[in-house]
Amino acid sequence: MDSVVSLMFPDSTPAYLFLSLSFLFTTNGSMSVLVETSRHKTVRIHYACTDIPMSSVNGETVYGLGAARASWGWTLGRDVTVDFQKGLGHKYGRRKKRAPPVVARRIVGLELRGSGRVDNITLAPNGHLLQFYYAADWLVRHQDAHGGWQIMVSRSVAEGQLSLEPGWYSAMAQGQAMSLLVRAHAQSGDQRYLEAAVRALTLFDVRSTDGGIVAKFMDQYVWYEEYPTTPPCFVLNGFMYALIGLYDVAATAPAGDASQSTALRLYSSSIASLRQMLPLFDTGSGTVYDLRHLTLGSAAAPNRARWDYHATHVNQLLLLSLLLQNGSIATDQSTAAEFKAVANRWLGYMNGKLAPHN
Repeated sequence: MDSVVSLMFPDSTPAYLFLSLSFLFTTNGSMSVLVETSRHKTVRIHYACTDIPMSSVNGETVYGLGAARASWGWTLGRDVTVDFQKGLGHKYGRRKKRAPPVVARRIVGLELRGSGRVDNITLAPNGHLLQFYYAADWLVRHQDAHGGWQIMVSRSVAEGQLSLEPGWYSAMAQGQAMSLLVRAHAQSGDQRYLEAAVRALTLFDVRSTDGGIVAKFMDQYVWYEEYPTTPPCFVLNGFMYALIGLYDVAATAPAGDASQSTALRLYSSSIASLRQMLPLFDTGSGTVYDLRHLTLGSAAAPNRARWDYHATHVNQLLLLSLLLQNGSIATDQSTAAEFKAVANRWLGYMNGKLAPHN
């Protein structure tokens, strides 16, 4: 018969909000974390053996661990601060109301339902390394035959003028996945991670019109699409994230190996594109997020970048400048200086220093 087991933590327990434990459910079990909030109320966050990623039941947040989790033991690690805030956003976002100003203060207990075993219950200030390997292992397990990770949601861009149906690839996702995988390889020495990062290069040679991520501006400059729409929209930050991933693979793959040559070719050609196209994103007072105003015609207004995206553009350019100046591959002092100058001009926009006018 299924049972409920409660474990309450004493007040002297450190107020750590990263929880990890090992468990084996022999039935379709669940776990609830009891959280004391900054308003001195206790709320429950539930984790259940279901394939629904996130839902609300009777006003409480439920995270799905996957239905298959009932059949084998594994280690669960959750940042309860993040789960609590996401739950508030999920609950109040649907009502179009702002979530109340409340945060998770400490974990006060656990409740386990069903049949099974639990061990190694640990509270810690963070679980960065554990989550890092969770992500790396997930990427290895779920990489498809094309070397990518399909985005299984629809996406509408430019107020519905451009759209993507589930099953598309993102150059930004590919680049960030490669960056994570090469770091997992560097940290662990596990060759699986580097092999997965190398396989991810395949889509960088597949046109977006053929299900890949590559577009060309004016049929000349290669661009890796964060959103591979038709026509392309040329998102700047997603492109630069892809470049950083390509650099990471080229700098990590064995010297002289075919994988390094491929990554270096892709990286070098896209750096050349960025250098030529960078002025198109500069408004003289900020930057634009993408080039939809060029690809959709004169009726489309420029999509001005928010200051947080603008700051991302600045930081990405400064990083690329540093890699081109002092990196282990494909150094180019001239392009490095140019990227740094543009980044500094864009930084000036944030401080009210605008480009000259006539």
